[in-house]
Amino acid sequence: MKFDMDYIAHNNALTESNPYVKLFLTIILLIVTLALDNLYFDLFIFIVMSFVILVIAKINYKSYLKFLSIPMAFLIITCLFLIFFFGSGEIIYRTGIFGIVVTKDSLHYGVYTFARVMGCLPCLGFLALTTPIAKILHCLGELKVPKVVIEIALLMYNTIFIFLNEIDTMQKAQQTRLGYHSYMNSFKSLGALASTIFLRSLDKSETMQNALDSRGYDGELPVYKPKN
Repeated sequence: MKFDMDYIAHNNALTESNPYVKLFLTIILLIVTLALDNLYFDLFIFIVMSFVILVIAKINYKSYLKFLSIPMAFLIITCLFLIFFFGSGEIIYRTGIFGIVVTKDSLHYGVYTFARVMGCLPCLGFLALTTPIAKILHCLGELKVPKVVIEIALLMYNTIFIFLNEIDTMQKAQQTRLGYHSYMNSFKSLGALASTIFLRSLDKSETMQNALDSRGYDGELPVYKPKN
């Protein structure tokens, strides 16, 4: 199943809910979660917001897990680095590899960082998966966020999904040619994918700029405004 966040944001039980309420709720929960630094509260927020996303918004659990998968991968790598390479104090575990140890402080940093980010992810997911990007940007505009920030956010959002679509298309093409049927071929295919997607990204960015110029782009992008 291909993950399409834009489609999900337009097709869920909370799509038509007040976007200002969802935006402010997300911001408040993020601030509180980061400020409290409490494992139990982080777990509570994760459970509650996941319940809202899956049960109240009625978003498919597979889509929700896909939303969490990419940041989770980076989070796990980051927390492992924190645990094994940062912190000082009492040593609680020796790996025996190049003097790498786990200290009480480093374990604390790793665990609490993991918990805080896990508490924040469903809050961001609640906003991203239940509110179309056009409505979010409109709310930011009404709150007097600088236009340049809104335009950069819009271009980044569009570019990210073009980028993901290119990756999906190229991976499927490689799979049809048995590009991942062995470890060696998988490494070669991933290398080819990484190098090609970089060139495709440059090409797509130039195409986007030409498209904007041909439509009279004067440095300001039109932003969605709901009908009164």
